[in-house]
Amino acid sequence: MAIIKPFKALRPQAQLAKQVASRPYDVLNSAEAKVEAQGNPSSFLHITKSEIDLPESTDIHAAEVYEQAKSNLAAFIKRDVLFRDIKECYYIYQLIMNGRSQTGLVCVSSIDDYENNVIRKHEFTRPEKEQDRINHIKVSGAQTGNVFLAYRNNNEVDALIDKWKETKTAVYDFTADDEIRHTIWIVNDSDTIEKITSLFEKEIPCTYIADGHHRAASAAKVRAALGDKATPDADFFLTTLFPSNQLHIMDYNRVVKDLNGLDTEAFLEKLRDKFELTLLGKEAYRPEQLHSFGLYVAGNWYRLVAKPGTYTEDPIGILDVTILQNNILTPILKIEDPRTDKRIDFVGGIRGLAELEKRVGSSDMAAAFSLYPVTIEQLFDISDSGNVMPPKSTWFEPKLRDGLLTHLIYE
Repeated sequence: MAIIKPFKALRPQAQLAKQVASRPYDVLNSAEAKVEAQGNPSSFLHITKSEIDLPESTDIHAAEVYEQAKSNLAAFIKRDVLFRDIKECYYIYQLIMNGRSQTGLVCVSSIDDYENNVIRKHEFTRPEKEQDRINHIKVSGAQTGNVFLAYRNNNEVDALIDKWKETKTAVYDFTADDEIRHTIWIVNDSDTIEKITSLFEKEIPCTYIADGHHRAASAAKVRAALGDKATPDADFFLTTLFPSNQLHIMDYNRVVKDLNGLDTEAFLEKLRDKFELTLLGKEAYRPEQLHSFGLYVAGNWYRLVAKPGTYTEDPIGILDVTILQNNILTPILKIEDPRTDKRIDFVGGIRGLAELEKRVGSSDMAAAFSLYPVTIEQLFDISDSGNVMPPKSTWFEPKLRDGLLTHLIYE
């Protein structure tokens, strides 16, 4: 069963919450982070993307980057931008995007659970991305990146969280520049804390990583590297748990650089072997059901519908990303490994279909594919089966902000 704990969050003064809160470190490159933090000395990007405070020629994985993060974190605390709660608490985090609300429980989750598959995964991790976060955590002593976990919703947990939101005053409540509203309540009542902990231990058999595989893996490897020097706090990592009925998975689309030597007509002809094709012209197409795809090539949109025999019924074979890979990317375009092939790129659904048209229209790419989003049940099925999704299969929105709640593993 799931082991979670309250923790003493390092967090901003209420009046500084909006200035401190930053987009996750892994959705911004260094140049974007520098622009976003410009003129804001309280932006948490000075900690998560600390290279913005060093010369532009600095290697973002150099030792001085992590030392700068440690120094900046200490300065934030010294300036009283951030302070640490004196009592271990749970935190309720509500996000509202485009009128749609979702609420999660911020806590720390057991690294033992991660290693014993009580916390289930659906992606492989990349060593270089792991190492970056390992270095950041070890040097700064802080888990700054929140791991987004999902669980099958439980009525008792829902009722507890809803009651707290209705009867207590939020400590933070602001709308960010991207129009997403962030509201956080502190659960500091000992009886309520004990009840939440007990409910997860008795009623929630497992949780699922929705977003943050590298952050979770890095926390586990830091604990292992510390060995006997690991503190009790290092046995846990920063997570926010969302019930499955509140989650929204967006499409994660693909663009390809070339058609593997084929002209447009020859490419379309090959597609007709496995798909029903409909020319849509200039009307952008967002798939409305599983096994249908949008294709943008040579200035036109097409609807593709997978024919029988293009997929299997197992948890991986039935995914649209698998259908695309097995019937188009590998056999026709000769893109064998999308993790490493430089001829393919991925575009999160938050950027919209216009981004696909832009990438192809700029001659950067030759064609784009829009996909129907993976469902939360598909994610659960794959995680439960021990399988791994193809890369870049899920895009969750809205994103949790860094800096509002940080977990220190040592001081």
